[in-house]
Amino acid sequence: MLEFKGVSFQYDVDDFPMMTDLSFKVEDGEFVSIIGASGCGKSTLFRLINGLEKPQKGEIYYNGQPIESQKNYSSFMPQKDLLLPWRTIEKNVCLPMEIMRVPKDEQKKACREALEQVGLIDYINKYPKDLSGGMKQRVAFARTLLAGADMLLLDEPFSALDYLTRVDMQEWLLSQWQNSGKTIIFITHDVEEAVFLSKRIFVIQDRPFSSMESVDVPMDYPRNRADLKRPEVADLKEMLISKLRKKGAR
Repeated sequence: MLEFKGVSFQYDVDDFPMMTDLSFKVEDGEFVSIIGASGCGKSTLFRLINGLEKPQKGEIYYNGQPIESQKNYSSFMPQKDLLLPWRTIEKNVCLPMEIMRVPKDEQKKACREALEQVGLIDYINKYPKDLSGGMKQRVAFARTLLAGADMLLLDEPFSALDYLTRVDMQEWLLSQWQNSGKTIIFITHDVEEAVFLSKRIFVIQDRPFSSMESVDVPMDYPRNRADLKRPEVADLKEMLISKLRKKGAR
């Protein structure tokens, strides 16, 4: 579904590039996480995928075609929910459809279905101030789904939540992904979160980086948290932590 071919990128204010000749692929329907130290380039990858930044070299393809020739191929969900406090939950969820000028009756129908899916239909006429942090993230996810893309880019969406809410949201996200069949690329600093959610994990260890190590997670779907205690999974988690520690010690 997504392919980087020899991509190099450097911000104008930087003295050295963020990435050089980077190539990798993400398959249709995969759940892939990207981990690495702060400032290593994880969010820059999302900016490149979304077309917010242009590579100095190389090409980025979606379904075999350059992203420059396409629209609405990816939906982005940042760390903060970014719900508009003056709009109801219904109006917040409908926002991407408003921008795409979807007829209002279709907006209402799609919104109700999405809120049913995320378990918040009873809050359709409430405002963001009436919701907990986890509920706001579920609304933000519903809005991301209704942007119409088959590839979702999630940038540490649970990092601001307390531990128990984060665990609940991870399990909820897995169920949503399995039901939707969409491709998810997930940025996180939490190694256990990456292991629990992902089919594969990309590890960024250098800057500039010209490759990302791809690590398969030895768990099938559906999963539960007890799987994290399996010896091979625990060993994987320790190995990934060790890789990030080596990066941080340089």
